Amino acid sequence: MNRPPALRLAGSAAIGGGTIFGPLALEAPAGEWTCLLGPSGVGKSTVLRLLAGLRDEVLFAGEAVAGDGEALSGRVALMGQTDLLMPWLNVTANVTLGARLRGRKEQRDRALEVLERVGLSSHAAKRPTALSGGQRQRVALARTLMEDRPVVLLDEPFSALDARSRALMQDLAADLLAGRTVLHVTHDTAEAARLGHHVLLMRDGGITSVTPPPGPIPRRYDAPETLDFQGRLLRMLMEPG
Repeated sequence: MNRPPALRLAGSAAIGGGTIFGPLALEAPAGEWTCLLGPSGVGKSTVLRLLAGLRDEVLFAGEAVAGDGEALSGRVALMGQTDLLMPWLNVTANVTLGARLRGRKEQRDRALEVLERVGLSSHAAKRPTALSGGQRQRVALARTLMEDRPVVLLDEPFSALDARSRALMQDLAADLLAGRTVLHVTHDTAEAARLGHHVLLMRDGGITSVTPPPGPIPRRYDAPETLDFQGRLLRMLMEPG
């Protein structure tokens, strides 16, 4: 993996004549985990898509760049809320799908190593329909790790899981994505309180940085400082934008 860059996005975005967000400025420091919270419809997922180079019909006036001045293209992996597994492929084939789509060798041995890291080596030959929701998200995380990109964009990847599976996936992701630049969109204040080295609150008026408790991530979900910070974030979200 190459040295991870910081992420910077500044500007305004619109679609179909309607404003999505802006003007605003966002920065995610290099090699650390930044959580981005905000109400639905404020444009959080659009921020991720712009950084991933997926503009679609969005008219963007500004810049979405790496902090080191190099191009972001080829250095970003995006993991979404849905696992997007191909039901006709087994777990190993789903994990190596990106390489095949680019016409490259599958690296099956490496895929099995990655599946071992996410605790799914015994499920390598199964189809997605034989897996639980938490296991499917582990496959999606393994596919993200296979891309081996220094920048990882997460768009609410754990929101559909039950509380226990969500906490386990948070722990696993924090471990396996350590050292990468992670920008994580979430609606869950508890998740942001556990995972964020940096926490950004996005509202119609722009972006506010909120300082989380010190110490390594993931933070204990029941630690007083984690719970206090979670409550603070929720109070801020409840305030008028």
